[in-house]
Amino acid sequence: MSIADPKHDDTIAARTGVDGDIAFGAITPSPVMSTNFAFEAFNRKRPYDYTRSGNPTRDTLARAIAALERGDNAVITSSGMSALDLTFNLLRPADLIVAPHDCYGGTYRLLQARAEQERFRVHFADLTDPASHDAVFAQRPRMVLVETPSNPLLRITDIAALAQRARSQNTLLVADNTFLSPSLQKPLALGADIVVHSLTKYINGHGDVVGGAVVAKTAEWHERLAWWANVVGVTGAPFDSWLVLRGLRTLDLRIKAQSKSAATVARFLADHPLVKTVHYPGLPDHPGHQIAARQQTGFGAMLSFELADGCPVEAFLAALIQPGGPFSLAESLGGYESLIAHPATMTHASMDPEARRVAGISDRLLRVSIGLEAAQDLKSALKAAFSSVG
Repeated sequence: MSIADPKHDDTIAARTGVDGDIAFGAITPSPVMSTNFAFEAFNRKRPYDYTRSGNPTRDTLARAIAALERGDNAVITSSGMSALDLTFNLLRPADLIVAPHDCYGGTYRLLQARAEQERFRVHFADLTDPASHDAVFAQRPRMVLVETPSNPLLRITDIAALAQRARSQNTLLVADNTFLSPSLQKPLALGADIVVHSLTKYINGHGDVVGGAVVAKTAEWHERLAWWANVVGVTGAPFDSWLVLRGLRTLDLRIKAQSKSAATVARFLADHPLVKTVHYPGLPDHPGHQIAARQQTGFGAMLSFELADGCPVEAFLAALIQPGGPFSLAESLGGYESLIAHPATMTHASMDPEARRVAGISDRLLRVSIGLEAAQDLKSALKAAFSSVG
């Protein structure tokens, strides 16, 4: 490995764009905030002309994320949802997209709404079940969207197995890698064609930016995605890109520390009498544990758990969310702060009750994003909340 061509993720994250300022020799890349860029002369455009079409700061972030995902290039968008919607622009009205039946509520809502507009056809399936793959591919889908681990039940889909089937039918395989980030999973290396991220989550990691990314395995797919991003105007803002790039520098350190604490919290919850089920792939009895161990380099910092019938959800949350405590009741995930959410009334409220029932999202389910607080403090807060209602 040459110094000029780093292969390790932490080096890529730390060095992309660093010490590249030819004007002043600045080590840290500055945000280029200009809306437009001057032409050299009549009909002689410089590399950039208008920030919606291209921006140096946004391109630096795109290069870093693409390098981490081992893709050709990336498009930086205004949000995770716009990243997904940008990807769906690759579909035509007659095309079918197959998506997870237990995906993020916002994704489910977007797919349903676009299908109602007849932008494409959509079918929801349990992609974690290998027995469903024959029926899925018998429909000749143009695109299959996977979310692994899934939100909020942390179910695991075998990316390589799906990729093999997709490749045989010229089906695009798109993987949402938000829950793990490229630090813990690289779907393109497992056979996916496109990876999407909500940069709002782990890659930024500081709870102060909304953004998204679409990473293409090939230059051809990147070119098409970049064309659509310019046409519909979903590209991310320069300052937001600069903030995400700043957060990216510490991604590997953050998510590994958070994952270690998540494993500790998951084991605590699994042993508690007021917890019915814990969904965390790092637990040996998790149905997807073996696949996760094979295709991931860590089990992540997200988990969910279902309270036992004798534990009142609202009272438990009221006891847990205390001023100065280590948990906040809020949506989003992946930041330095620990968050807990009630999917049925928060992240997945846009799914109707029957769709949540089919997906297995009960009214007693709670989703947790573990932050950088001490694991012992997180356990103590949970223990106190359980004691107050038990």
